[in-house]
Formats: sequence, structure tokens, C-alpha cells
Amino acid sequence: MKVGLSNRLFNIANIAVLGLVGIITFFPLYYVFVVSFTDPTEYLKESFVLFPKTWSLESYKFLMATGAFPRSIGVSVYVTLVGTALSLVVTASLAYTLSRKRLRGRRFALLAILITILFNPGMIPNYMLVRELHLIDSLWSLILPALASGWNVILMKGFFDSIPAELEESASMDGCNDLSTFFRIILPLSLPSLAAFGLFYAVAYWNQFFNALIYINDASKWPLQVMLQNILLNANNADLRMDVSSVPPPSETLKMAAVIVATVPILLVYPFLQKHFAKGAMVGSVKG
Repeated sequence: MKVGLSNRLFNIANIAVLGLVGIITFFPLYYVFVVSFTDPTEYLKESFVLFPKTWSLESYKFLMATGAFPRSIGVSVYVTLVGTALSLVVTASLAYTLSRKRLRGRRFALLAILITILFNPGMIPNYMLVRELHLIDSLWSLILPALASGWNVILMKGFFDSIPAELEESASMDGCNDLSTFFRIILPLSLPSLAAFGLFYAVAYWNQFFNALIYINDASKWPLQVMLQNILLNANNADLRMDVSSVPPPSETLKMAAVIVATVPILLVYPFLQKHFAKGAMVGSVKG
């Protein structure tokens, strides 16, 4: 099939525009990466660096030599792993239960979940609840309030609705109870959905900022995002210089290194879940 001149011009313009948009989108990440690995003395001479003559790990070494930054990474890793695991258990269990049509009060439960999606109680009631549960300055204040999302429950319920009921009947005839059916049959078939929603929860827990800001007063329990904000506001503060006797690198290189450390883990997780991601997210979104 011959392609007309107008179609060729359109394809060329389309590629040029999309390429330009891609470069504009990628450039900030590239600049942050390059500055974080630039030698401090070179950066002091040239405040704008596109490709450093000397690559250096000084900014990363300085951050990791402090007591506060590695501790904040550990807090974020703990909250992300524990929170994601518990959120998947709660979300999958609730969604599977609501997908069973024989459940009494099913419509009322779905309506209650829908109300939580439409109406948010706000910051003050949430803070009062966390305070009454004695979770202030506890890492559980970063996990329990975000344990389940009503929207994710509804989507995962749609995924479970797509699983044929005959599988449960066959399992029941083979002597499986409800728990055995759920863990041995339903969950293995739900790996795409679990991978997709696991990524959603992991990103949310890793990026915990506002809850940590209002619930965590102890600086030793700050997650990475709060520490990152501290660094962006003042990269040479006392918390970062704690346990470090050397002269700190330029504040800009420290900021860029901290941004890379906070961003790269999630970027590395996504490729491992990519093959499940599209299927898991789409199936739950089109089934009622």
C-alpha cells in the first residue's frame, strides 16, 4: 500500500513532536542523575553540568555516612514491605468475600465502601482517630490508616467476578473449604491483579509524606520522603552532618543524590511486575 505525501508529512511531524516531548520529559531526570554523580569541585566551578568530566560518589558517600539518611531509608523500606503485604491481604480477602453473591448484606457492604470513596472525613477526624489509638510517633500510623483503598477493593472485586464459579464448585467437591479454595485456587489465578495492586500500594507507602509529617514527631522515625524534604530545604543541616566530620559536598549535589535514592527503587520494581501490570489493572476495571 502506497503512503501519500500528506501521511508521510504527518508521520514525520508526529515523530518529531513526540520525540521533543520525550526529551523534555526525560531531561529533568537526566540532569538530576548527572549532578548527583558530578565531582563536587567540578560542580563548584561550573554550576550547570550536562556531562561531567569527573564522575564521583562523594554525595552518596556523605549521605550514607550520616545517621539520619540511612535510618530513613530503613523506615521507608519497613513501612513499604509490611504495609504492602498487609494491604494485599486485606484488599484481596475483602474483595473476594464481596464477589460471592451468596454473602448476606453484600449490597450494604458495597454501599459502605462506595461512601468511603465519595466522602473523605478529612484531616482532623483522621488525626483524632490515630491519636485515640495511641499511634502518634508509631510507624503503624503510616500503615493502618492506608491499609485498604475502597477503589482498589472494588477493582479487585471485578477481577474475582471474572473467575468462573465452576472452579469453586469443583474445589468444594474435592473437599476444599472456603479458605483452601481462596488460597489454593483463587489467589494463584489472581497473580496479575495482586501484582498490579501491590505496585499501587508499594508506591503509595514508599511516598508516604503527609501522614508522616503530621503523625511522626520523632525525627529518628521519619521516612525517606520527609527526610528528602528536609534535605531540599537545607542540605547542610545538623541532622545530615551528624556522625560526619568531613566537609559536606555542595548542597545541590546532595539534593540530587537524595532524589535519586528516593526515586530509583520504585523504578527498579516496575519492570519485574510489568508483564502482570496491564492485565491485572484492566480486568478489574471492566468487570462489574
